[in-house]
Amino acid sequence: MSFTDKVVLVTGASRGIGRAIAETFAARGAKVVGTATSESGAEAISAYLGEQGCGMALNVTSQESIEAVFAAIKVRFGDIDILINNAGITRDNLLMRMKDDEWNEIIDTNLTSLYRLSKPVLRAMMKKRNGRIISIGSVVGTMGNAGQVNYAAAKAGLVGFTKSLAREVASRGITVNAVAPGFIETDMTKALNEEQRAGIMSQVPAARLGDPKEIAAAVVFLASDDAAYITGETLHVNGGMYMV
Repeated sequence: MSFTDKVVLVTGASRGIGRAIAETFAARGAKVVGTATSESGAEAISAYLGEQGCGMALNVTSQESIEAVFAAIKVRFGDIDILINNAGITRDNLLMRMKDDEWNEIIDTNLTSLYRLSKPVLRAMMKKRNGRIISIGSVVGTMGNAGQVNYAAAKAGLVGFTKSLAREVASRGITVNAVAPGFIETDMTKALNEEQRAGIMSQVPAARLGDPKEIAAAVVFLASDDAAYITGETLHVNGGMYMV
C-alpha cells in the first residue's frame, strides 16, 4: 500500500495516535505534514518525519491559523490529498458541575474543527476527483460515558458530520470516514495504577489495550485505493468493547 506522491495532513501529530498515523503514512512514501499546538511540538514532528515531511504549529479553533498553515502546505507540497482530523482535547466533568468553557472548548476543538479543516480541502479534491477525509472519533461517541457529556456529544457529532459530508462528495471520488478507537495505550494510560487498569480491562473482551499503530493501520486502509468503495462509515477499533 504505497502513498508516494500523496500529501497527507495529520492534526495532533506530536504523540500517541496522531504520531503513529503520521509515521505510518511517511513510511509508505507520503509527504506528511503533522501539526502540534506549539512551535516546539512542530519541531519535534519535523525531527521524526525527516525528509518525508514536517511539523507545523496549528490552532484548530483559529481560522487565521488554519489559513496560514494551508497556505504554507500549498507552497511547499501542493494540494492536500488526505486529511486526517485527529486533534482533540478532553475537559471531563459531570454535567451538573460543567462550566460553559468546558463545553465550548470541547465542541470547538473536537467538532467545529472538522468543519474548518475539511471545507478548504474539498475544492482541490473535487478537481482531482479523488480525496480522503478521515476523522478520529471515539467509542465514547457511541456508548456515552459519565463525566464526558461534552466529549461524547462532539464525537457523536463527528459521526453525523462524516455521514453527511460523505453523501455530498461521493460522486466526486472523495470518501469520508471515521475511526473510533477504544482504550489505547498512551502516556495517559501508562500512568494508571493496577486497579484502574483492571477496571478498563474488564470492559474489553480482548483483555488488552490497543496500540496506536493499530489505529494507524485502520486509517491507512481507509485512505487506500482498497477502500475506495467505503464511505460514510465508522470503523470501530476497540478489542470488542463495543460491537455494532
